[in-house]
Amino acid sequence: MSALKFGFFSQMADQRAAPAEAIAAVKIAGTLAEDCGPCVQIAVDMAAAEGVSPEVLRAILAGDEAGMGEVAAVGWRFARASLARDLVAADQGRDQIVHRWGEAGLVALSMSLTAARMYPTLKYALGYGRACSKLTVAGAPVDHISIAA
Repeated sequence: MSALKFGFFSQMADQRAAPAEAIAAVKIAGTLAEDCGPCVQIAVDMAAAEGVSPEVLRAILAGDEAGMGEVAAVGWRFARASLARDLVAADQGRDQIVHRWGEAGLVALSMSLTAARMYPTLKYALGYGRACSKLTVAGAPVDHISIAA
């Protein structure tokens, strides 16, 4: 039952309301705030399946805004500001998102950020989060930054 509820929540927003790169950036940022391995790998693999390029994914994991491109960077900055409770930067990010992709884009990115944090948090709360693991993009190992929530 809880898996059904989680799946429903994570799909409530229209994932096409914002570009895949921006969605990937917020999901990965949110997951990195809660996990350091398997959950992040799942977010990376899902983004790759949505067509996000390996170069963009590597840049997102590295926190390299120039390398991830402006579309992903808008999502990345918004997620980081929201996670840090940086109200000024989050307001600026919301304004940029609404200007680019409308209210539906803002909802999609906000819901994606929230949903990305749910499973890793549940995993650790239940005692199953025990170890970090090496991440891969397109089969090659990649380092990632750490984000404290």
